[in-house]
Amino acid sequence: MRKFGLIGKDISYSFSQNYFTLKFKDENITNATYQNFDIQTIEDFKQQILTTNNLAGLNVTIPYKESIIPFLDRLDKKAEKIGAVNTIKFTKKGRLKGYNTDVYGFKKSIKPHLKKHHKQALILGTGGASKAIAFVLKELNMTYHFVSRQASKNTKYTYDTLTQEDISQHQIIINCSPVGTFPKVEEAPNIPYQGITDKHILFDLIYNPSETRFLKHGQSKGAVTINGYNMLVFQAEKSWKIWNK
Repeated sequence: MRKFGLIGKDISYSFSQNYFTLKFKDENITNATYQNFDIQTIEDFKQQILTTNNLAGLNVTIPYKESIIPFLDRLDKKAEKIGAVNTIKFTKKGRLKGYNTDVYGFKKSIKPHLKKHHKQALILGTGGASKAIAFVLKELNMTYHFVSRQASKNTKYTYDTLTQEDISQHQIIINCSPVGTFPKVEEAPNIPYQGITDKHILFDLIYNPSETRFLKHGQSKGAVTINGYNMLVFQAEKSWKIWNK
């Protein structure tokens, strides 16, 4: 029996376990299981996860997409460029290779909605997921800037300095932060929503709830709004292909 799973912290809400369990049932895949590995620190990876028999592949979520890298033997070229991993394959020799399928999932999700005027983007948050988003935007020849709580050399804007004019000039806004995730559904990133127009795309990597407060702000202005569900499905299927190739 091949075993797969998700590494993360406080992941009882997780999409992945339910998705793969249903996939295995619907597709009559009887030689595989999928479980959550909820660890409080990345240092628990070796003792609590690698000791599990018959592990064939893992997904990685918040907050370990970057800190998992030193535990891996190799990185796929894209994952190495991005500096974040969300998929691990156990090779036949027992070595661990890291991949990033968030790139594939985000690109497939947003591309059908892009218009000629979509040239500049704001990325809310600076964690592992935001690196994959930035990689895709660069591939699409878009200008992008990170927004964070604190100023740094990689962050042009903070939530305190972001203006309505900045919002109106950047017609793609992607929320890569966990703000607004269940159960804190009344929260939303603190940005000047008055600058949003019907020319904007608001993309939220959050999928629970399906309509976050961030997306509701966008809808009220006539913007295109996209949650993270399809991105998760695309990246999950890409992970499955990697594990089985």
